[in-house]
Amino acid sequence: MIRDGFIEISTELQQIITAEQAWHYNIVPKHSENNQIEFYIDDSKYSDQISDELELLFGKTIKLEKVDSNIIQKSLGKYYRKKKTSKSSRADVFIPKSDDFLINLISEADDIGSSDIHIETYEDRCRVRMRIDGKLIERYVLNKEDYPSIINKIKIKANLDIAEKRLPQDGRIFFHDGDQKFDIRVSVLPTLYGEKVVMRLLSKDATDIDIELLGMNTEQLRNYSEGIKKPHGIILISGPTGSGKTTTLYATLKILNKEHSNIVTIEDPIEYTLEGINQVQLKESIGLTFASALRTFLRQDPDVIMLGEIRDGETAKMAVRAALTGHLVLSTIHTNSAWGTISRLNDMGVPPFLVASTLNLSVAQRLVRLLCPVCKEKQEFNNMLYPRNYKPPQQVKVHYLAKGCEECFYTGYKGRKAVYEIIPIDHELAETIKAQNIDEHEVIGESNFKTLSDSAFELFKDGQTSIEEIYSILINS
Repeated sequence: MIRDGFIEISTELQQIITAEQAWHYNIVPKHSENNQIEFYIDDSKYSDQISDELELLFGKTIKLEKVDSNIIQKSLGKYYRKKKTSKSSRADVFIPKSDDFLINLISEADDIGSSDIHIETYEDRCRVRMRIDGKLIERYVLNKEDYPSIINKIKIKANLDIAEKRLPQDGRIFFHDGDQKFDIRVSVLPTLYGEKVVMRLLSKDATDIDIELLGMNTEQLRNYSEGIKKPHGIILISGPTGSGKTTTLYATLKILNKEHSNIVTIEDPIEYTLEGINQVQLKESIGLTFASALRTFLRQDPDVIMLGEIRDGETAKMAVRAALTGHLVLSTIHTNSAWGTISRLNDMGVPPFLVASTLNLSVAQRLVRLLCPVCKEKQEFNNMLYPRNYKPPQQVKVHYLAKGCEECFYTGYKGRKAVYEIIPIDHELAETIKAQNIDEHEVIGESNFKTLSDSAFELFKDGQTSIEEIYSILINS
């Protein structure tokens, strides 16, 4: 079916051919039944020779329907992403019975910039989804009878128990294929119709991360740089899962990573590797928790300590103790705003006077998708598009819409950028924390700090993102 300039096809039809075959012949599947496959083909590329080649390739009768070249090109861009690398072995990526299926699947996920692979089963179908730029996209449909063997292959590679199908399991795979080399965290979850597997691609080299390119404005970068130069204290970064907190932490560690400094980290999982830093993987099953690791770290003569997350009161108190004894502590915490971090620490049992004397910086961040610069569409702005109670800091007359093109795979977005809320704790704010006079809006208003909504609005005003993308941030302002 052709709608809005695209050919609409199901995932099952999509995987009849590979991306290489689709682009080579300029074809998109239309229908497959018994011994016949129907394709749409670019009318400018049509020839009887292509039909003969496809019949030889698939061993079935081929029927070609000519369609406008523009429609074919847009549909190819949407459904068949071109990969960064091209390997001849990728041709069998859709065939679960192939011994290389898992390798090809992981390689492809890395090629197209996916962070997670979801392999899941339902009553009548099984599918593979990949998370790209924060959004899940369905990539393949698997045969129900092939599903158990795929799960077992993953379990074997992750050193998990293939006989245990009733309990969740966690494992790790070290992936090495040609130039691709990284770790994968594997999580297996029993569901109603079978086991679901999520594979997260990890351990990218952190040497290319640059703090200046993450999204902080000049004032925020200055405040952040001053905070991390202090010899002791705590720096906390808050935000939901997948908001880029770990990337910000590693950009910070890269700056602090000097020959004269001893840096130790406890993480779950280790998402990046950085030469010169001593990284420890959390293992709660054997008693290696954030709190127990932190106790050991204090006997390891550290200068900088990085905790993957402050989850409980014990860890929070240990982090404060480490800061009080002359160490710089970096960690993450789950709160909605930078000022909310202070209340969270109090709720965990850390007295306000200790928070005031140890906290250097409180940071909140979110990731925002950026509009594709090639196809974004300018339009007059209507203030009714803002959340009902939001008061914009300035008037916006025009904005940009996500349109979609081959460059962005017809999503309308390309890449992501972090927006920040950074509060440096100076003497005046420390006194406010001690007095427990924590009115977030009053403190932020008097201090003139940029909030998350301010930072998101700046991206929107400059035409880098859409109102839809930042709506959830503005609504919480």
